[in-house]
Amino acid sequence: MNAHKKKLIHWLGLLGIVSLASYAAAVLFAPLAYPGYDWKSQAVSDLSAASAPSLPLWNQLSSLYGLCGIVCIMAVCLAVQGRLSKLLRAGLYIFAAMNWVSGVGYVMFPLSESGFAGGFQDIIHVYVVTAFVVILSIVSLALIIAGGLRKKQFVSLAIWAAVALALMFIGAIGVNAAPKEYFGVFERLSVFAATGFNAVLGIFLFRGRLEPKF
Repeated sequence: MNAHKKKLIHWLGLLGIVSLASYAAAVLFAPLAYPGYDWKSQAVSDLSAASAPSLPLWNQLSSLYGLCGIVCIMAVCLAVQGRLSKLLRAGLYIFAAMNWVSGVGYVMFPLSESGFAGGFQDIIHVYVVTAFVVILSIVSLALIIAGGLRKKQFVSLAIWAAVALALMFIGAIGVNAAPKEYFGVFERLSVFAATGFNAVLGIFLFRGRLEPKF
């Protein structure tokens, strides 16, 4: 698709890259405002905990993350409406639902403090929101892989989804199996997998690659 033929909805795909950049900036630089923070052993959520000293800087750096990510994935959903296979559409719609759950749930129920204090919002954050995010991520990526492999045009999308899913599984296994001092390393694989795949979808949208060719 030539640049002059692009519509607004295609340009909105670039917001996926903006979202990823905003999130990466927060993850990389918010620790500067958190004395003693150890990225190898601590979760990303510790940086945005209600009592974290890094919260103001986190909010500034990640201000474009949630908003741009949601706009991007919703633009993708609108672009594929009535197009692609049912499997692919279902996968993309469920991935969008995951973005909404993540974007709203983690903001409504941040950790009360770094680590796990055991309060109500901590329980919702860790065991409810995260559970839904993980389940929706796995289901959506599995459907995208299955749907993408059925049509040559979308094999590359299926491969990207497989990479994201693999990173999530590696992250989940590492978080539970690796020594605690490396918890943060493996956790970051999972969180960047989802945000990264959202950026990939945005690039596909921008390049017109979500529009089937006959």
